[in-house]
This record gives sequence, structure tokens and C-alpha cells, in this order.
Amino acid sequence: MIVQGRQLPADDGRIFAEVQEVLDRRGQLTEPPVTLAVSDAVALGIAGLFASPTPSGQVLRRFYTRGAVDHEELIEAARTEQGYASPEAHAALHCLIGWVRSRLHTQSATAR
Repeated sequence: MIVQGRQLPADDGRIFAEVQEVLDRRGQLTEPPVTLAVSDAVALGIAGLFASPTPSGQVLRRFYTRGAVDHEELIEAARTEQGYASPEAHAALHCLIGWVRSRLHTQSATAR
């Protein structure tokens, strides 16, 4: 399924502030809802941070520049990048994966 971000990418400051906020909110809940995720702008901004010439970086670049990509490719790319990331970057990529899952949940709920 294709997932789409519908805003302009967020800047670095907003990315890390929102990632921290979402992780804090999710951590306070026993079973956080899948819909508790970063915004489209932050998801796109995270992708922009990790865009590179590598295969996974190219998937992230496509999402960053086009605003749409296959959900499986995006999750795989984010997981690959997590293997090389600092703790803060790993958390941001974790939130990107959560954003994809939230979008899938929302898209499947509206398709019913």
C-alpha cells in the first residue's frame, strides 16, 4: 500500500521535539493507540535526514521528495538505517515506522 505525507517536511528542531513528545506520550500509556504518531511533516523530515545514495537512503529520499512510497519499502528502509543510527536517530526512525503503521491503520479503517 502506498503511504503519503501531505505537508511540507519539518525542520530538525521540530523533528526532534515532536519525536520526544510522541515517545513520551506513548511511554505513559499501557497500550498506546497505533494512531498516536508523529505528524506527516515530521515523518517527511525524518526521511529527509536519512536520504542518501544507499538503497535504503534512496527509498527515504523518494518519500522525502515525492511524499509517497510503498509502506513495506519505507519500513524496511527505516529498519535498515536503524542499524547504523545513533540512539536519537534510532528513535526518530522508530517514530517513522510508527507513522507508517498509523497511516495503514487509518487507510484500512476508511476503506471499510
